Amino acid sequence: MDNLVHELHQEHSAAINCLECANCCRCLGPAIYDKDIERMAKALRMKPVDVVTNYLRMDEDGDYVFNTMPCPFLMPDNYCSIYEARPKACREYPHTDRKKFFQIYKLTVKNISTCPIAFEVMAHLIEE
Repeated sequence: MDNLVHELHQEHSAAINCLECANCCRCLGPAIYDKDIERMAKALRMKPVDVVTNYLRMDEDGDYVFNTMPCPFLMPDNYCSIYEARPKACREYPHTDRKKFFQIYKLTVKNISTCPIAFEVMAHLIEE
């Protein structure tokens, strides 16, 4: 299954321009971990504690997430102002190129309402 899903991911990622959409940046609050905070702090030239204070909050699961949506780093042209230092969850979204796809199947089903790439991958996967 991974090979098929990865082929579909490549095909649809190449055909869909994320900058025309940016739904993930507008709607989803990724979990943000210590390494993400350190990377963002360095890019923003801030102390990690200041990144937490200014941009993050703790959610009901005990994870850091952005304190506002859309993402505070989403610019009007849909570019990310910290793109090179963005959180791991943002780097990997929509996760359709991960190994052991069966482990994130439910997450992908959830993501089809937000991401055209996830939608197309799942639609073609169902056809197969």
